Order: sequence, then structure tokens, then C-alpha cells
Amino acid sequence: MTNNLTRRTMLGTALAGTALATGLAARPARAATRTLNVLCHKVHQSCLTAGPAGDLTKAWREANNAEIAWATFDTNALQDRLFREASLTSTEFGVGYLVNSRATAAAAMLLQPLNAHQTEKPIDNIDDIAHGLTAAMTIDGKLIGIPVRHATIGLFYNTELMAERGIKAPPATLEEMVEQAKHLTWRDKDGKQVTGMVLASDLSVFPVTFARAFGGDFIGGDLKLVPNPAALEKALAVMQDMYKANALPRSYATTSNNDEATWMQQGRAALTVYPFARYPQLNDKTQSRFPGKITAIEFPMSKTMPGQQIHSVTEFWAMSIPGNAKDKDLAWSFIQAMSSPAVTTGAALNGNGPVRLSTYQDAAYLKAQPLAAVEGHALSNARVPLPAFPEAVRAQSIFVEEVQLTVLGQKTPEAAVKSIISRVAPLMHA
Repeated sequence: MTNNLTRRTMLGTALAGTALATGLAARPARAATRTLNVLCHKVHQSCLTAGPAGDLTKAWREANNAEIAWATFDTNALQDRLFREASLTSTEFGVGYLVNSRATAAAAMLLQPLNAHQTEKPIDNIDDIAHGLTAAMTIDGKLIGIPVRHATIGLFYNTELMAERGIKAPPATLEEMVEQAKHLTWRDKDGKQVTGMVLASDLSVFPVTFARAFGGDFIGGDLKLVPNPAALEKALAVMQDMYKANALPRSYATTSNNDEATWMQQGRAALTVYPFARYPQLNDKTQSRFPGKITAIEFPMSKTMPGQQIHSVTEFWAMSIPGNAKDKDLAWSFIQAMSSPAVTTGAALNGNGPVRLSTYQDAAYLKAQPLAAVEGHALSNARVPLPAFPEAVRAQSIFVEEVQLTVLGQKTPEAAVKSIISRVAPLMHA
């Protein structure tokens, strides 16, 4: 995925007896007669089994007289294993976690369509799950995954540095953000150089975010390449102007995603674009010079787009069932239970990024997560950085290369957009 999806540190909040267990009466212990093999990342297992909300799988295990065998891998290895298993005659794995960037038409051919399961034994209020996530898991009308964990982008800012420069509020428009970034490029009271905004140059999510602030995109949800060329040109022009004004690092071409956290923690930058989930890390008193002073808002729209909410960039995981799984009904029962409103909220308290919008209105979650309200609003309109398709990685590499050349002043925005279109177009239907 584009961004590290390690979510929040464990949230020290009691669940106050919330009925996550579905109200089942206590029953004598007995040996499980079935086993559900789940292929996932370690963080998926942890958010369902450990933390303030406790083991959220217990009620399901007892109700189904089943145990869960977790097989955990890092992201790339996990996806490779999932598709390898799904390509066999049959697989022992009933559930596999799928990242949005791998939800292609080819993947859909190996995974169980979930529409019939949802019709017969529906997930409770599935429309509560952010639409942009379920849309990305729907291929040719077939739902192939139920979203379960996300990371959505916001604009982080250092309130102490802003106050030192006389800025009283975060920006309301993209244009105001640019002016603030320029004003926040100075030497602070200790003589240290501060750069207005730090961005990683090797990821597509940041220029995509700027493009969406003008109503544009790199690749739209319908796989349309650069649906609004003028908007992308404006976005690249803004980034180029910020670099010329030293409001982006001189080291922009080599700045990485992890550098953003370091720069913000040290006060070397006042603004950045980052997943809301990074809030605890940026404010960690053992790592940051500004604990409690770094917060976030949604990335602002351009003043030329009044009244519109940005389509924040999001990336996420979903639970899927291999098409060759032996017990699809048991697998769906697990997905259904783990996607319930109560379990979603419990997993959020255990550190997960909740995909249900209602979770962001839960009193316990609001108390535990300072950015819950703003993140929930951003998620309501969020979309993946680009749809999944076979040549997406190459397309992103070309896009990033052209953006870098433009920001560094080696190309005009107009020339870069033309080049992006001509170079990426052959990949769209390869």
C-alpha cells in the first residue's frame, strides 16, 4: 500500500460492558469441531483479538463451535499467498485479506462473489461502510471483498509553529494553505530552518490530493485517464511554485514517506499530508518535540471549487473468500460477524481504522481518538488513489516521475500532463 497502515497505538479506553458478544448466554466449554483458516497481516489479527475491547472473535467462535487458525504475512507476501491459494483446485483458507490495489478483474476471477451471500445472510447495515471502499471492491458488479481497515489522508499542521508565525487558524482553501506554507518557511526562535510543508516525492497520493483539490485526478474511478487535464496542470503548477518558494524541501526529490514523520516531529516542517492514523506517532512524547501540538484537518479544496468536499485519498484492506474455499458459508459467517457495527467499533478501540461511518459518532471512540470526527467526515467522501488494474504500478511510476520533473522545474505543468497521458494511455488496457 501507499502508506504504512500500522494504525493507532492501543487506545486506553474501557468499553464499559458494550455487548460485543451478541448477547449469547454462557455455555460449557467444548472442543471446536471446525477450523477457519484466515490469511491476513498480523495487525488484522491483533485488532480482533487484543486490546481494550478484548477478543472480538469469541462470540463467533462459540456460536459456530469453531476455532480460527491465523496465518500472518507482510503485505506483498500475503497477497501473493492469497492468489496462489486461490489458483489451486481447492484451498484450506476460508478468508483472505485483500488490499485495494490488488482488487483487479483478474483477482475477481479467483475470489468468491459475495453478492448472493449478502442477499441471503446480509451484513448489518452494509451501507454504513464508506461507499468509496465498497465501490473499489466491486468489479463488474461483483462484490469481492468487505472493507475492514483503512488509512485516509489529511492535512497535518503544527499549532505551535503556526502561532509563532502569527497564524491563528488552519487554512480554509488550498490557496490559503500555500500562503501559510510560504510564511512558515523561516528560521525559528532557536535558529533552526523550518520548511512550510514536507511531502514525499516517490508516492502518487500527494499530487493526486492536490489535483483533487481542483476537481481533478490522475485516473478516475471509471478508469478514465486524467479526466480533467486543466485541474492536474493547476495542481502541478502549485507544487512547482511551492518548491520555487522553498516551501517544499530542497531535498524533495529524495524525501520519503517516513521522512515526513521525522520532519514534523522535529519541527523541521510545519505542514504535511499524511494518514489521520499517524496522529499518535506525530504526537508521541518519546519521539516528538511537539507532543499534543500536531493535529489535522481535511485537505482543503481550491477556492475555485466553493462548497465542494474533497475526495480524500484512502487505501484499505477487505476480507475476501477464495473461490475454491471448502466452507464458504463458515467464511461468510465470520466476515458477517467481524463486519458488524459492534465489532467494528470494538476493533477501532483495539487500534483498527474503522470503515463504518457510525463508528466515528461513537462516544467511546470519539473520546479515545481526537481526530475521529474529522477523519469520519473525510472518509465519507474518500476514494482510492487510483483504481486497481494490471499495469497500475507502472502507471504510478510514470506519474511520479513526471511530477518530480515538474516540481523541480525541469518541465512545465502542461508538458508534464501531456506526457503523463501519452505514456500511461497504452498501459490502461494492456
